[in-house]
Amino acid sequence: MSQTLIAPSLLAADFGNLQRDIEMVNNSDADWFHIDIMDGVFVPNISYGMPVLKAISAHTNKPLDVHLMIVDPDRYIKEFASLGANILTVHYEACTHLHRTIQAIKAEGMKAGVALNPHTSVDLLKDILPDLDLVLVMSVNPGFGGQSFIENTYNKIKSLKEMASELNPELIIEVDGGVTSENAAQLSAAGANALVAGSFVFKSNDQPKTIKNLKEVANS
Repeated sequence: MSQTLIAPSLLAADFGNLQRDIEMVNNSDADWFHIDIMDGVFVPNISYGMPVLKAISAHTNKPLDVHLMIVDPDRYIKEFASLGANILTVHYEACTHLHRTIQAIKAEGMKAGVALNPHTSVDLLKDILPDLDLVLVMSVNPGFGGQSFIENTYNKIKSLKEMASELNPELIIEVDGGVTSENAAQLSAAGANALVAGSFVFKSNDQPKTIKNLKEVANS
């Protein structure tokens, strides 16, 4: 992948004006929509579920990058495929039979991703890395927006990039949490090629310009 992709997280959007914010992303330089699904069990927060995702997908014209922060995600793989998810990412920490989960995601025609919490080592993915389309490195603890970036993320990305260069050169390395124009270039230099940005985008005064600038910095 030659360019670092930008995926605004709708978790930080104005839920009272969700269609407006979706149209903004549609018309911006963003590459994906990042959709955080939280169940209040795997993480302490609850975000939105299937009816809202169905409403979102009716208005988007860019790929849906769906991040499941839920227990037992296998129960819902078919449903997320039917709702239009293009990429489905599950947490390593939530999957007892991760290989089976990844195969089930791919069987539904979606790209398969695995997310790692800040305390989880990238080395644990070595045996399954060739089967993955994406690894999502959490640079904050999952469940809440607006947290501070964890500095050790750079080391995790570099380690993952090194492993992927041998086992899966086409792997997308995505980072979620505390991404701004201040760290985007360093994240890309470390090996990330997809950046999730929530609060940084949606709390800015000029959201399309913020997305454009973030993409330019990440690809500078």
